[in-house]
Amino acid sequence: MSMTDTIADYLTRIRNANQAKHSKVDIPASNFKKSLTRILKEYGYIKDYLFIDDKKSGLIRIYLKYATDGTSVINGLKRVSTPGLRKYVGSKEVPRVYNNLGMAILSTPRGVISDRDARKLNVGGEIVCYIW
Repeated sequence: MSMTDTIADYLTRIRNANQAKHSKVDIPASNFKKSLTRILKEYGYIKDYLFIDDKKSGLIRIYLKYATDGTSVINGLKRVSTPGLRKYVGSKEVPRVYNNLGMAILSTPRGVISDRDARKLNVGGEIVCYIW
């Protein structure tokens, strides 16, 4: 089985685990996915994460975060730039997701960063996904 868009698979696994109210989800690891996971933790969208070495590429175990009433902290995830249609923005056009209630994650020359950090560093790049 060949998978062409591993980032879409990453987002879908998180989305599905969230809807099913799972406490954790395991995802095949890559350096790019590790960077995405680090940003989700940094901005409070997930509770915690753990890198597991399985003698192959490894796994990322993500512990999902829920509010006290049981609603998910992550309301939506959307893949923006796909392998078939890449979406790039300049430093002045970095999008604001839901009027800064959400977040865009960008792949830039400075690494994988959030939209807020991209504005601070005055860099543009490829819009990977939106999260709100």
